[in-house]
Amino acid sequence: MICSISGEVPEEPVVSNKSGLLFEKRLIEAHVKDYGKCPVTGEPLTMDDLLPIKTNKVVKPRPLQAASIPGLLGMFQNEWDALMLSNFAIEQQLHTARQELSHALYQAERQIPMTASAAATANASMLANGKRAAEDEELGPGGKKIRPGIANLIIEELTDCNAMLSQQRKKRQIPSTLAPIDSLERYTQISSHPLHKTSKPGILSADIHPKKDIIATGGLDTNAVIFDRASGQILSSLSGHSKKVNSVKFVSRDELFVTGSADKTVRVWQGNEEGNYNCRHILKDHSAEVQAVTIHATNNYFVTASLDNTWCFYDLSSGLCLTQVGLGEASGAEGYTSAAFHPDGLILGTGTTDALVRIWDVKSQANVAKFDGHIGPVTAISFSENGYFLASAAHDGVKLWDLRKLRNFQTFAPYDSDTPTNSVEFDHSGSYLAMAGSDVRVYQVANVKSQWNCIKTFPDLSGTGKATCVKFGPDAKYMAVGSMDRNLRIFGLPGHDSEES
Repeated sequence: MICSISGEVPEEPVVSNKSGLLFEKRLIEAHVKDYGKCPVTGEPLTMDDLLPIKTNKVVKPRPLQAASIPGLLGMFQNEWDALMLSNFAIEQQLHTARQELSHALYQAERQIPMTASAAATANASMLANGKRAAEDEELGPGGKKIRPGIANLIIEELTDCNAMLSQQRKKRQIPSTLAPIDSLERYTQISSHPLHKTSKPGILSADIHPKKDIIATGGLDTNAVIFDRASGQILSSLSGHSKKVNSVKFVSRDELFVTGSADKTVRVWQGNEEGNYNCRHILKDHSAEVQAVTIHATNNYFVTASLDNTWCFYDLSSGLCLTQVGLGEASGAEGYTSAAFHPDGLILGTGTTDALVRIWDVKSQANVAKFDGHIGPVTAISFSENGYFLASAAHDGVKLWDLRKLRNFQTFAPYDSDTPTNSVEFDHSGSYLAMAGSDVRVYQVANVKSQWNCIKTFPDLSGTGKATCVKFGPDAKYMAVGSMDRNLRIFGLPGHDSEES
């Protein structure tokens, strides 16, 4: 018995009392419901004309492909493929749902601030465990941590900040209070301060608060130190990292301070009225040394760069990693050794162990440009406040890049082939450029076609032959230099060491 519609043995056979033809019940009922006639003879047909036939349970014959071993293997393969596709689709749906949930929770956290007691309780729990709860996040496809991503509201905030700062730049003039060239030519060491331990000397990083006369240093001794320049006193010594502190950065709001370490962690510190700093977040999203920290112009976000070949974009208040960006396997063992935001905040620059400078679009996290030509790891990068000059330092010296034409327009090789340039820094006005290696040199900023002249060379006074970091004070009224001894050195005009900037 074969169904007149499907040509197969029916599971529930019925027969038409008009034509005597046999059908599969579900097929003929569907046809009658739609057309009201027999699909073979065309005669009018109703459900009442269909008579069920009682039969023994039908065992379907094997399909043709199941009659041979190759056919069976093909069937199994098709079923396996279908199962894997189904499993992948479910995984993708789950991943998307988790992202949406994580993003919703993040937005709720931003809109509903925690009470002081709740924040203190959550933070105490976090510190007691020695890690953020986010470290226990679920993993998505490929074993990667699920990140909420940079939400549209944040993109709008970054874009608005960019528009405002770009507009201000067009109107900005070099301040009349800026230290003139003849003053810089007369700068000398006016003070030296032993901030770090004698057992592990070495200052690896420094930063100057944008609104206060205080300086921070990160040391080989695993500590960060907050130093008051006017009084010459240490305000606070921050311990907690287990390895050297590679990067320190002030945030110009709410007494916040960020450190990155070779122990793979980033710490966000909160200052109080007494000048002490408590650890607010311990961030463990990197799997190798954290080499650089850079604060966004909104003072609400920051980026960290690591030797694990990724950079992370964080929300400063919550300590949440919104996105972690890498280049995948195509980049090989390339790790990040330096990072800096463009002054307007929509561009990020990173330096790599493979002598490359990469430029990123922060909104899309796309690598939009790549500068090569250096030798050795890119130890430091600095954007000028004019918005279109970028300086990068590496083993072979300093290169200047024009971001408008994406090209190198000048190269400095201040030291011999065995001496790397460890630091490079534009002052806030974009008028001066400093670099540090076996000494510290200051250049006058010119244009693309002109030679940039060296104004002043400060000899290494540490006895180590390694100046590791250099920073300009406000209006370039002084310079702070860290070396591989334990001392922070201040250079300026004699008799002006306590001058208010």
